[in-house]
Amino acid sequence: MALFPAFLGLSSGNSSNEKTSKELDWLSNQSFSTDDALNLHQRAVEQSELGSQNSETSCPVVQKHKKEDEGDAADPGRQEEDKWAPGSFVWLDDLQTPTDRPFCIDKKADRANWEYKSLYRADIARYKRKGSSALGLNPKTQSVSWAEPGPGGKKRPDRKPERYYSHGARQLLRSAGHPTRPSAPDSGGSLAAAHFIPVPPCTEEAGQAGPQGPSWVNPLGVYDPSTSLWLQGKGPSEHEKQREERPPGTAGDASASSQLARVEDFNRRLREDPSDTRTWLEFVRFQDELIGGPGPFSGAEGEAERRRSSLRMTLEKKVAILERAVENNPTSVELKLARLQLCGELWEPAALLKEWKKLVFLHPNDTQLWRKYLLFTQSQFSTFSVPKVNAVYGKCLSTLGSVQDGSMVSHPVQPGTEEALLEIFLQQCHFLRQAGHSEKAVSLFQAMLDFTFFKPDSVRKLHTRQQVDFFEPFWDSGEPRVGEKGARGWKAWMHQQERGGWLIPNDPDDDDDDDQEDAAEVKDKNWPKWRIWLDVEASRETSQWLPWRPDKTKGQTEEDCEDPDRQVLFDDIGPSMILLLSPELRFQLVCSFLQFLGIPGDCGYRHPSWSSLLDNVSLLEEGLNTGRPLTSGQLQHAGVSPVGHMTTLHAARRQTGLCKQGEEFVHLVLQQILPLCSTQEKSLLSLYWIQYEKLKVMKCVQNGNKKRLKSQGKRSKRLAKRLLKEAENRNNLALWREYAHLEWLLENLEEARKVFDTAMSLGIGRGLQDTALCDLCLLYAQLEVEEERGATPCTSSPAVHTLTKLAEGGAYSPFTGQVIPVAILKARKSYEQAFQTFVTGANQRSGPGYAGKSSHVAGLVGCFALFQYLTMGVEAADKVFSQAMESLEGSIAPKGEVTPDPSAWGTASELESLALMQAALLQHHTSTSVYPLRRLRETLTTALSRFPANRRLWQLYCHQEQPERRPRLFAICAEQKRKELVNTALRAESYGEVFSTMPENGLSHRIRALFENAIASEHGAHCPLLWRMYLNFLVSEGNSERGRGIFYKALQEIPWVKGLYMDAVQLFPDRVQEFLDLMTEKELRLRAPMEEVDILLED
Repeated sequence: MALFPAFLGLSSGNSSNEKTSKELDWLSNQSFSTDDALNLHQRAVEQSELGSQNSETSCPVVQKHKKEDEGDAADPGRQEEDKWAPGSFVWLDDLQTPTDRPFCIDKKADRANWEYKSLYRADIARYKRKGSSALGLNPKTQSVSWAEPGPGGKKRPDRKPERYYSHGARQLLRSAGHPTRPSAPDSGGSLAAAHFIPVPPCTEEAGQAGPQGPSWVNPLGVYDPSTSLWLQGKGPSEHEKQREERPPGTAGDASASSQLARVEDFNRRLREDPSDTRTWLEFVRFQDELIGGPGPFSGAEGEAERRRSSLRMTLEKKVAILERAVENNPTSVELKLARLQLCGELWEPAALLKEWKKLVFLHPNDTQLWRKYLLFTQSQFSTFSVPKVNAVYGKCLSTLGSVQDGSMVSHPVQPGTEEALLEIFLQQCHFLRQAGHSEKAVSLFQAMLDFTFFKPDSVRKLHTRQQVDFFEPFWDSGEPRVGEKGARGWKAWMHQQERGGWLIPNDPDDDDDDDQEDAAEVKDKNWPKWRIWLDVEASRETSQWLPWRPDKTKGQTEEDCEDPDRQVLFDDIGPSMILLLSPELRFQLVCSFLQFLGIPGDCGYRHPSWSSLLDNVSLLEEGLNTGRPLTSGQLQHAGVSPVGHMTTLHAARRQTGLCKQGEEFVHLVLQQILPLCSTQEKSLLSLYWIQYEKLKVMKCVQNGNKKRLKSQGKRSKRLAKRLLKEAENRNNLALWREYAHLEWLLENLEEARKVFDTAMSLGIGRGLQDTALCDLCLLYAQLEVEEERGATPCTSSPAVHTLTKLAEGGAYSPFTGQVIPVAILKARKSYEQAFQTFVTGANQRSGPGYAGKSSHVAGLVGCFALFQYLTMGVEAADKVFSQAMESLEGSIAPKGEVTPDPSAWGTASELESLALMQAALLQHHTSTSVYPLRRLRETLTTALSRFPANRRLWQLYCHQEQPERRPRLFAICAEQKRKELVNTALRAESYGEVFSTMPENGLSHRIRALFENAIASEHGAHCPLLWRMYLNFLVSEGNSERGRGIFYKALQEIPWVKGLYMDAVQLFPDRVQEFLDLMTEKELRLRAPMEEVDILLED
């Protein structure tokens, strides 16, 4: 049977095509029945005609069904077929009557076949094509595209125009450009003869200007190139396809090839030298650039956004790289440390702590690793508690001590271990102070001073742990310790014990404080309970920071202590005892203890690693006196709160110094330590002592309390005179200088001038060669210049008289009102000769060995510059400073060695002192006369680039309100002060009235951005002062919800800072019990539980 029945007769009637029919026999279908096809066709026609008649007449539907039933009854086979027809599908075995037509007709149309381009996917056999060719086609010139047009068969919507901040625009900006270069001139032509250099046309323009195809394809020239190619049966080239598929704004191949080249370079370098740890770390940092920048690793726009938002993906990739690096470098601590720091955001705290313990066990002699481990343990809120962290500090110090004394033979001693031991010990003491355990911190210092300065000779050659075992009986014996009355020391106690011990007299102490009854701790019962708790807690912090000891003269025992936490056991301090053999470090221990008590010294916490100790806002708010710019920087604030002054952030101090017992403790410590020091160390300790008294006077002057100033002035003057009466201090010009300055601060100008004149008459014979004399005369002249407050002729200036007498070096006579001009000329000559000698010597001392060493020239240069300023002008003084600093810079080999390193403890270098003097003099000149600020700004910028840790320089810099980059703390402080000024201007005279014409400024958003950037940094995240300032700022802006969130975020970084909890109680008083429970859980020092406050209120 033919496949086409309509032409069956035509094909069979033609005998001439018989041969052809046999050849095309494969077109016939033997199973096709013509009669069946005609019946089906006729039935379909009848049904269509019947349906049309029914639609034209109004016969009911019942008649239609009746006719259909009659027609169906005539055909039994059809009845069997229609029985299963209406959409029901059955198996062939289920048919009762076998049929030769095992199929059914679905009369209900499927709308899905109309709406979609294909049948249901489950009805189509699935297969996978191999290649894009087909049989019968030439693969070189012809091909078949089996894919539907457009991505996913859908029409791509029109792309919206991209903004400058979109992903594609950012990638385009970061990608490398393609500069257009002129084509080379023809060989026959001359470049000089050419009128212009031809530039090749753009590729797109060249393509459009070229031929669009043959004329028979595009006779009118209205088709674009792609349409012309389509009419010719051709497709676009591969380059054009990639260019069309590439979305606009995507970076070109240059950035992709650059990234690929860098990746290949990293792989090659690491393959050739897998032990290069620096390259491994650079490769880890390069992963952020791969993900964020344009190229094959960033993917499409949406994918790149998802990758940037998924930090976990990047972290896992970095960790995988570092794990491979550790496999190749199993002894590299730096790589292991970097891996642990990255895993901090991926692992659970327990697993992370286990890895840290394993790492410090493998490398017990690495001090930097111990510091990182200590910071990790005290900043993990989930596992933090004060006793746990204190035990880790003890474990660290005991382990490093064993390495240092040689008892741990498995690991060698690294350079700088002794300095690191002292730094970690000080960090532990400040950690306990910040957590509220001041008694333990003071006991640590007491034990360390006894262990270092009063050690018996019989135990000096033993190991550290063996010496500690001998020290424990002395600590538990109840013998007075350093700072307590009757303290004799460990050595004297041990000698007396060998002789049988001594009897303790039972004489009562005449200076006992029993007459001082405890004042009422609750000042006002009408206050809210949270305020009463804050007041009681701060009061006890001020008066109860000393460890409690039973007074045996009164028969007291340990059971008589009302607060057991005030007693310190040996188990709390024993593991932290270390050996200090260097005399410099032993003296530094004393200075650190004095600074811990509030006495100013040369222990400056300048390195960023000490940022966890910064908790005193006076670092930013105090110290800059615009009325006295030359002398207001005499005492530097370290930014670390002394013991006994823990309270909320902006609360005023309850007293200028320490409590009465604390002042006695300080005096006893100095009296007991001074005999053990050298002559130079005694002079420095006496200087710090009198500076402490001067600091208390300065605070009284700032507070404006004249009654307290008068009483404090009498005590300070009495102490200064007592120190100067001692034989070793009578000719100490540094002490004379401080005493004279003390009188000047008390506004006893005539008495201060007499003290200055007396001191100058003692040492004037040594002239410019005496450093102490130069410092004395410089301070005297600066005070006189500040007191004049205006232009004064040089011949009638007391400051010029003082500097002239210093240069003459002869007999000194007080100022009488006139300076001889000849004496001024002779003094200038003497200054120039001494200055030239200094410059010559500085050039001869060049070398790294002199980097940062004090050559005692700051006083000389300062006197000469001030003399030139008073006699010739500010330009001459500035020239002196510039020449001196150039000479000092030439004597230092590397530029960066002047900046203090992490272990630097001493005073600022001479170069730093000169830079500060120069800036202060320019600041004074700009405030008293008309002078451009450009020179001052340049000086401050240059100085800060070399000494970024100098607080005084930053205060002067922020005072100029420069927009350049500043340290985050000083930048925040400057912006807050500016906002206060703006808010003051916005407010009217009456309280609460605001000008409606002036809109809200954007300083709040800028300050908030500065805070966010600061806490995101490595050292800012653990800075208590930064978090507390941020918390107070948000609440002061009325954003309490955000402030509460910042508080809980701060707990994740600095959970040990008790001042943070006190700030939270003040700012969120409705949650005071929650904060107190949190302090109790973490075992911070809680001196006044809320239950005790209730009892006090009842009493």
